[in-house]
Amino acid sequence: MSNVFGLIVSGRLVQTDFAPLSETQFLITISEADTINHAVVFLTGLAPLPAGTVGMVYWSWPDPAAPPNWQLLGHISNTKPSAIFKIGNLKKLHELSNENKFISAFGQQQICHNAQIGIAIEPEANVQLLASSVAQQQNNYITFAQKMLENLVNFVASFSVTQDQMTPTPGVSYIPLNTLHNWYQNFERRLQQNPNFWKN
Repeated sequence: MSNVFGLIVSGRLVQTDFAPLSETQFLITISEADTINHAVVFLTGLAPLPAGTVGMVYWSWPDPAAPPNWQLLGHISNTKPSAIFKIGNLKKLHELSNENKFISAFGQQQICHNAQIGIAIEPEANVQLLASSVAQQQNNYITFAQKMLENLVNFVASFSVTQDQMTPTPGVSYIPLNTLHNWYQNFERRLQQNPNFWKN
């Protein structure tokens, strides 16, 4: 299945040199990928995918000191022969661990500026399973966020006092409880509209 897949990255020539790792797995390296925001993966038209299959598209920032960390982007198929993927916000392994204050104590590892796209030919049913899994994960995020917000509002409300009950305390700031309620309602509304809005 040589040259069945193609890749377009803004400002660069089209790449079709996906290297076969097996009969169903293909890999291409993108050099100096730090400034890339989008990538287009497509079927070149030289041959269709086997009937009943799709090409699941994965992204990775290779790390010489760690196993590959593949992130699923989506899929292409004979009925959906191309797709644009936003990859500018996908984190590298060293960015995910930036909060680790001890990372420099053992020396700074060389950071790879190349990226990889892998395509795995899988049964079409895997797309439905994956969509169901993603939907369940989003529901879990929404439920967690709602419970956390309710807990915060209830906790803060338990300390509420009327203006008559307040005693002047220099240096202490007070927030009206309705401000917190408004923020909660706005956050919950945005979460319902787009469960991933907080990622941007």
